[in-house]
Amino acid sequence: MKMEQTNRDEDSTVLVGTKPVMNYVLAVATQFNAGSSEVCIMARGRAISRAVDTAEIALSRFLGDTVMKGPIIIGTEIIDTESGPTNVSTIDIHLIKI
Repeated sequence: MKMEQTNRDEDSTVLVGTKPVMNYVLAVATQFNAGSSEVCIMARGRAISRAVDTAEIALSRFLGDTVMKGPIIIGTEIIDTESGPTNVSTIDIHLIKI
């Protein structure tokens, strides 16, 4: 049973990158409409501000019955690049349906 929950959690994760913010807002709304009770918005580096915008727009304009869950998780990942290891900031924002 834990395996099913893990797969469902992975399915309800929106990875924010370089696309326009509204694409990610639509992805979040689609996850909730598909039956997810929780969606995680994840981003790294320069996409962090786009992830915050995604959460704020989704909560204020599209998902009236949804709130932010718990603390926002921030961290740092070490990425190997051509010039050596580099630190990249990360953020996870969890939204839940009430």
